[in-house]
Amino acid sequence: MFGKILYISDNIAHVENKMNRDVAADLMNIHVIFEAKEQRILGEVVELNDEVVKIKFLGEYQEKKYLNGVLRKPLLNSVIRIINGEELMELVGSYTDKSFILGNSAIYKNFKVCPSINSLFSNHLAIFGNSGSGKSCGVARIIQNIFSNNLANPVNANLFIFDAYGEYKNAFKSLNNINPNYQYKFITTNPVDKDDYLLDIPIHLLNLDDWALLLQASSHSQLPIIENTIKLAKIFSQENEEAKKLKNHLIAKALLSILFSSETTANKKNEIFTVIEVCNTPEFNFDSVIPGIGYTRSFSECFEIDSHGNFGESVLITEYILKHILDDNTNFIEPANAYYTLNDFSKALEFTLISEGFQHNENLYSDSIILKVRLNTIITSKISKYFTGKEYISLHNYITKLVIKNDKKAQIININLEDIDDVYAKVIVKVFARLMFEYSKGLEKRASIPFHLFLEEAHRYIQKDNDTYLIGYNIFDRIAKEGRKYGVILDIISQRPVEISDTVIAQCSNFLIFKMTHPLDIKYIEEMLPNISSDIVEKQKILQPGTCVGFGGAFKIPMIVKLEMPNPMPYSSNCDVSSCWK
Repeated sequence: MFGKILYISDNIAHVENKMNRDVAADLMNIHVIFEAKEQRILGEVVELNDEVVKIKFLGEYQEKKYLNGVLRKPLLNSVIRIINGEELMELVGSYTDKSFILGNSAIYKNFKVCPSINSLFSNHLAIFGNSGSGKSCGVARIIQNIFSNNLANPVNANLFIFDAYGEYKNAFKSLNNINPNYQYKFITTNPVDKDDYLLDIPIHLLNLDDWALLLQASSHSQLPIIENTIKLAKIFSQENEEAKKLKNHLIAKALLSILFSSETTANKKNEIFTVIEVCNTPEFNFDSVIPGIGYTRSFSECFEIDSHGNFGESVLITEYILKHILDDNTNFIEPANAYYTLNDFSKALEFTLISEGFQHNENLYSDSIILKVRLNTIITSKISKYFTGKEYISLHNYITKLVIKNDKKAQIININLEDIDDVYAKVIVKVFARLMFEYSKGLEKRASIPFHLFLEEAHRYIQKDNDTYLIGYNIFDRIAKEGRKYGVILDIISQRPVEISDTVIAQCSNFLIFKMTHPLDIKYIEEMLPNISSDIVEKQKILQPGTCVGFGGAFKIPMIVKLEMPNPMPYSSNCDVSSCWK
């Protein structure tokens, strides 16, 4: 079939073609072996004509194991033959308790591609492809195949799917039919079915970085405002005597600052009344009774302006204010188990803005107004439903609650974000990612509870944001670089890899590339992925829907894999226009 090696150039052997045209036509992309004494080198047919077959060297077999890369070229007198079944099984993998069926080999009939679960899912995975190329169906089929493997029995899996369009609900709702120990949990912004759970994030679990993203902070000067607000919200949530004293101290300091300012009396009155309007307590409100010697005045009466343009009761009100000034207000410690609501946080923000260091600071004024407006927008919109503060829950208990359904462990947790604008959806995904990363880092035994974050339409979330400038890091970049060590794995799914953070893509070890045609995306992945060749790029351009090129650490060689259609299907197909028109 194959003649002798004519010559070898770079990584390609030019072999004499002794086949007729009909036979030769079926050899494109077929793998062959260059066999000599103590040498078996794997090659792939990349080009052929009537006279020459060009075969690219891929790797070498040593005993029964295949190793990528070629250190020595084949001998010129090597026997060239088609790869046999045993050698091919070493490449495609076998079906065991440590692997799963990815799909069928597109080149070799009756051979299934079975990558190792560890090799594919212990590292970050990227799945790219055009709209309609089969990404969503492929992801659904992959996960269905994992749970259909009775040998593996993955009851302790934690697959979090951040579903941009609610596509996967139908695909996994029957997970329990495969095994009664399997549970599928659907968390959504718009519960419809009785088994749906409303998206719920306790706001006391949000840290400074989360709040900065949620309020879309844009400058470093806004961070101290948010930080102080969080502290006050926690202290005020206790509603004890200390919290009451701190509130009165902050109001008293603000009023004293206004009284001794250089403003006109009328302006002072307006500023004082503004403070009391937004920040008030039983001791400081318009109707508070201010006792004098033999008489009393209400708080508002003390600020009546006399004929000399002064406050009529300036001495009385000053003495009253000074009684509430604390000698040291730095001893107030944030309570460990505090919880609060969005309205509590809003109130704490008002107290922050009248406190020392923030009041009358023109540089902070515009920054603070922006934060107030954005917080008010959240409170008055449906977004407020997803951030609760009804009771305290620790991070450990919250993560545990997320993966429990009907008192059983859920293996697939589908978080549907289709009703939320991208601005807030991105923040919510980042918050979940940060919470899981923090939880995993705190485990006594490192990487003992792996979390897989499947990010559908990942370009919506993993972007080149200004997080690094503002808070010093981007959570997805951090997980991409460090998450593998703690068991937090990213599985990114996107049709626009060019919009995704370079850092995240560079840290992915495995890739499933469906058909892509956009020249910018093709050029981007060709430049970004160190182990992608021009041959792989050309292959993915002509793929059929549902077929992908798999390469990376989980694949011995780049493989074209035909995935079966999922059953049930996700909601990802095109609109059936003809049926709708009837």
